[in-house]
Amino acid sequence: MLCGLYANDVIDSHNLPTAVCVHQLHSSPGFTDSCYDGLYPGHIQTTPIQKALLAVGSGVAALQNPYRHDMVAVLGETTGHLALINLRDRMKNDPEGYTILTERPRIRLSTLDLSRMASLPDGSFGREYLRFLEDNHVTPDSRADVKFVDNEELAYVMQRYREVHDLLHTLLGMPTNMLGEVAVKWFEAAQTGLPMCALGAVLGPLRLNSSRLQSLFTSLGPWALQNGRRSRCILSIFYERRWEQNLEDLRQELNIEPPPVILSAANKRST
Repeated sequence: MLCGLYANDVIDSHNLPTAVCVHQLHSSPGFTDSCYDGLYPGHIQTTPIQKALLAVGSGVAALQNPYRHDMVAVLGETTGHLALINLRDRMKNDPEGYTILTERPRIRLSTLDLSRMASLPDGSFGREYLRFLEDNHVTPDSRADVKFVDNEELAYVMQRYREVHDLLHTLLGMPTNMLGEVAVKWFEAAQTGLPMCALGAVLGPLRLNSSRLQSLFTSLGPWALQNGRRSRCILSIFYERRWEQNLEDLRQELNIEPPPVILSAANKRST
């Protein structure tokens, strides 16, 4: 439904090639020649009006179904320009973050040595990240490529944020059920300033039942906000070189406290 809405809106704004690309956005992930205009593979040039339409449509869809990661991705790209500039500057001012901006690593199944990670001892960051992927039945390849950010460097910052999201779940000890996702969004809102994260932090609790709301507002929420504000920039960590590091040691380095409540990965989508 939303793809059709986007296509009609963009056609009305006299840009047929863009309409085709937007309509194909989530049916043909990855690089396509028809969508490449020179900034980076897959980039779709849009006007401010088009970005506003995309932001509204994707925001409505994401509110109706927070597990529509494609709509959440579009919302983040069309509303996060100023926050991305700030994150980029923080990375440039950090030696490790600057290296990431220079080398442009990607977190994909094709870049991960899962066998090596499985051989790491329990408690190591790499082993616990792999356990998170297995327990929650998720894959790093589910993260969509950036398409609507009109700056190549900022597009990579958004991509990096997107690809370290599951790593942040591991660092925070949060599963991918609704309460865990909301807690991570509270952390990300305080840490990144991305409007998408703030919207998720505000609206996400509406989908929680009373007992989980109490847990969020009395323990997990304050913990997530406090740690998000004071921790080192999560995008400035070269996680690919930290797999062997002890998870608790990495948390201390980043100034992240262990979660006050242990949540189970069971019943992933329960509220």
